[in-house]
Amino acid sequence: MEEAKESLLVAEKHYLKMAETLNDSVLPRTTGSVGELETSNIYWWTSGFYPGTLWYLYEYTGNDTLKEEAEQKTNLLEPLKEYPFTHDLGFMVFCSYGNAYRITGNSDYKEIIIEAAETLASRYNDTIKTIKSWDWNRDGEWQFPVIIDNMMNLEMLTWAAHQSDNKKLEDVANIHSKTTIENHFREDFSTYHVVDYDTITGQARGRMTHQGYSDESAWARGQAWGLYGYVMMFDETGDSIYLNQAQEIADFILEHENLPEDKIPYWDFNAPDIPDALRDASAGAIIASALLELSTFTTDTTQAKYLENAETMLATLSSDNYLAEPGSNNNFILKHSVGHLPGESEVDVPLTYADYYYVEALLRFLELKGDFSFEDY
Repeated sequence: MEEAKESLLVAEKHYLKMAETLNDSVLPRTTGSVGELETSNIYWWTSGFYPGTLWYLYEYTGNDTLKEEAEQKTNLLEPLKEYPFTHDLGFMVFCSYGNAYRITGNSDYKEIIIEAAETLASRYNDTIKTIKSWDWNRDGEWQFPVIIDNMMNLEMLTWAAHQSDNKKLEDVANIHSKTTIENHFREDFSTYHVVDYDTITGQARGRMTHQGYSDESAWARGQAWGLYGYVMMFDETGDSIYLNQAQEIADFILEHENLPEDKIPYWDFNAPDIPDALRDASAGAIIASALLELSTFTTDTTQAKYLENAETMLATLSSDNYLAEPGSNNNFILKHSVGHLPGESEVDVPLTYADYYYVEALLRFLELKGDFSFEDY
């Protein structure tokens, strides 16, 4: 528990320095090819993670400098509430505005979230029964691509449904989740990255990867998105189908022969160069956070298994191998994540979403230990 507290104080130092170095109009994304800080505008899919992490750190530390930066960077994102060109509005808006509203109770934030949720739901197709992920088409081969990452954006829909009495938003989230169970998962509960649907019949016409090693491999962050998404959907709805799915995915990850002893996965569970393959800290952080949440819905030996593995992941991420020294790493918290290795993009670098889920996992861990309590909506 003390190590978690110390890690959060290291994270605070990183983000205070990050706030000093950023200008007002950009968000940190990663480290570039020659070691420079790489930023994005508000329309890049990771734009909500930096303000979201700031809100988490402010909630834990009470540091008003972090709050001021969180407010400024969150307010930058308001145009996204009417931006219909991405499935990632949950990442972009709910990680930022969702935490902002939860912590401050500012009703202006709430209204922005609800409008963004309605915008996201506009991407739903009733023939296919999912939200479309990407509007771009890889080499003309896709009709209606849906990626496992899309599960992460559904929480904004369920939350907004409960806040606005718009049941359609929750219906969309449920239908998308169940269509994904039907079409995205193999018999061993590993997940494909991309499923392409026929726009006429609504049937799956292809299953493949875009960021993993191969179409039939288990891309690590994809498994993490699936696990986290179904834990969240059970929490939001209480539907046992989601709890069962989450536990099956967790078992696939935790019992896989290629999961290292320190529990931080290789970037793909089937990477051909294991044990020399790159690790993905972002996948480890997402899985740790999801397992901690999943443990609250289970009992006895199952609960103990999830907690033990999550604690090992957090201990590894909090070691010198992954946790950067303050003043280094372009002020990101974690080292050694992998964004898109086949595309030679963001390879073995810090990533803003790795920081977000690492801080979230630390706070969830402290909450389970009775040493922290999240503000409620």
